[in-house]
Amino acid sequence: MAMLVNSKTAILNILEKGQLQMEGLVPWGSNYTFLVQIAHDSGQVAAIYKPSKGERPLWDFTRGTLCLRERAAFLTSEVLGWQVVPPTILRDGPHGWGSLQYYVEHDPQEHYLTLQGRSVDQLQIIALFDALINNADRKSGHVLLGIDDRLWAIDHGVCFHADYKLRSVIWEFAGEPIPDHMKANLVTFQSWLCNGKDPVYAELSQLLDPRELDALGYRLQRLIEKGIFPYPGSGRHYPWPLV
Repeated sequence: MAMLVNSKTAILNILEKGQLQMEGLVPWGSNYTFLVQIAHDSGQVAAIYKPSKGERPLWDFTRGTLCLRERAAFLTSEVLGWQVVPPTILRDGPHGWGSLQYYVEHDPQEHYLTLQGRSVDQLQIIALFDALINNADRKSGHVLLGIDDRLWAIDHGVCFHADYKLRSVIWEFAGEPIPDHMKANLVTFQSWLCNGKDPVYAELSQLLDPRELDALGYRLQRLIEKGIFPYPGSGRHYPWPLV
């Protein structure tokens, strides 16, 4: 049983330096995904390990980059101040290099489709986050209700593509004004992105290719200019399966 570790800094330290012990394969993932326990002097946590070599080839995403996008999503969420993505790092593991994400204790019966009318502010943040990072796979089950009563967003391996790919179950806010505090977060993020001197930006520029980074800036500018949650674009705009 994992020890309760509340500090994000402590969790990241354990993820980075702890000893991995495989618990088993997560059966519902389309790629090879493992539940692991990570033990360190400062504590023990459960995590989701996604090795790069276990990624299923996709025609539109470069092979081996899905784990990089998981880390990029975490960094983006942190810089925005939204903190909706669980702590995520990249490191070597029993099956090679990949992403390692803190496992959020949650109610498995709750997901986006069961949360109608609740946690509206948090769902708006996730919807806006998905529009910004161009999430191609926001299933209902990728929204978790943690035991801390917070919503968490997981599974960001198919994000940040330079071409429009947004597929989501969260369209209820389309056309509504972006709340002022969220728009302020976007403006601050834009200043950070344009500055390009922060060490976190340097890492982000290594995780994404130049076209993807440029597209991120373009989507950001459009969200700020329009000031509304986007409408679905052309083509298929729901993921499958929905949950």
